[in-house]
Amino acid sequence: MFFHPLQHILSMAIALLLLIIFSCQTIVFAENEPLFACNTEKDPSLKNYSFCNPSLDVKTRVNDLVKRLTLEEKIGNLVNNASSIDRLGIPGYKWWSEALHGVSNVGPATHFSSLVPGATSFPQVILTAASFNKTLFKAIGKVVSTEARAMYNVGLAGLTYWSPNVNIFRDPRWGRGQETPGEDPVLASKYVANYVRGLQERDDGDKDRLKVAAACKHYTAYDVDNWEGIDRYHFDAKVTKQDMEDTYQPPFKSCVLDGNVASVMCSYNEVNGKPTCGDPDLLKRVIRGEWKLNGYISSDCDSLDTMFNSQHWAKTPEQVAADALNAGLDLNCGNWLRDYTMGAVQGGLVEESVVDKAVSNNFATLMRLGFFDGDPSKQMYGNLGPKDVCTPAHQELARDAARQGIVLLKNVFRPLPLSPTAIKSLALIGPNANATTTMIGNYAGLYIYTYTYIYASECVL
Repeated sequence: MFFHPLQHILSMAIALLLLIIFSCQTIVFAENEPLFACNTEKDPSLKNYSFCNPSLDVKTRVNDLVKRLTLEEKIGNLVNNASSIDRLGIPGYKWWSEALHGVSNVGPATHFSSLVPGATSFPQVILTAASFNKTLFKAIGKVVSTEARAMYNVGLAGLTYWSPNVNIFRDPRWGRGQETPGEDPVLASKYVANYVRGLQERDDGDKDRLKVAAACKHYTAYDVDNWEGIDRYHFDAKVTKQDMEDTYQPPFKSCVLDGNVASVMCSYNEVNGKPTCGDPDLLKRVIRGEWKLNGYISSDCDSLDTMFNSQHWAKTPEQVAADALNAGLDLNCGNWLRDYTMGAVQGGLVEESVVDKAVSNNFATLMRLGFFDGDPSKQMYGNLGPKDVCTPAHQELARDAARQGIVLLKNVFRPLPLSPTAIKSLALIGPNANATTTMIGNYAGLYIYTYTYIYASECVL
């Protein structure tokens, strides 16, 4: 338990804390099937392709795949709802899933059903971060990825998760601060490195493979949604070089260097006059060059549309597509690259080799996840299923995370007239006393039952 150094407030600390407990049942596997490429049992001819050979290194497999593709097929795999390549046994893949504080149904790749009615919901990130417990951060990530893999195995989830949010919560007027570890770059860096490792690292220690793929967002200097007529689509963050290095970049740097994250998502806003998703300095030089990202760079959803229609970055849609790809973007959440990359290549605005590099980064991530290794039931984690979601151990970890995140304040000088001996009962009233749905937060999954708990500590005199 962490005690806040300000000891002048309360003689009895009361924390109203929401814990989400799912009444999950162990249900037999239905006919849901996960999506995967290289189904050699269905099509034995796929064994002849090097990209379907798990014994080869990822680079060799990716190069073999990309050289077999037409430009149109490559472009179809630069977007989050990636196109299938039926002639090579590759189904379409949906990149967008979320796992901010548990597997979420936000994003088209993940949903719940009677097979898996809900997933373990952990406290909102800003509370978990208040525990200052690196071991806890990683443990939560490990549970979330186990449940994600279990849901993938029955066709209810993807393998790529656009979480966590590690933006610095500098301005309390921003409406998404609860998603973040808070305002301190050091704590945010520690949180992200450990949560990402919990999500991604496999039990066999193979660092070239991924359990699931995380993504750190929103890069960078992004903490305005809508304030005084300025929204996130028109916001231009004016940031000094020192403030960038001291405040905004450390969580992302730690995410890549310490967490070995598989993806970084660029944000809607501009930084010093340049859209982040079209800035080669931020993407190509820093993320890919200095930090050596082993993975892909994604846009926030419709960021390229924002560049064109809200920020008026270029005169043509094709130029926006070219600028993003040339800056180092690999995957577009939205359809901009699907619609305009062909024209950009044909117009000489971007080389096909740049498209090759982008789609290679995307395919390499899927190969590290085992998507191109055939039947998932025969791979590591293939035995996971509905029985592994919402287990009693997972629910207890959620409870423990909530307990560890409580911050108690002492009232040493007793400014408040509260007596632990005189007060026999205490009531919390008002709209937030039992605001279960509200306190679940955003980017949360489904729940069946909710319980609220009130924890009270005796006065420490």
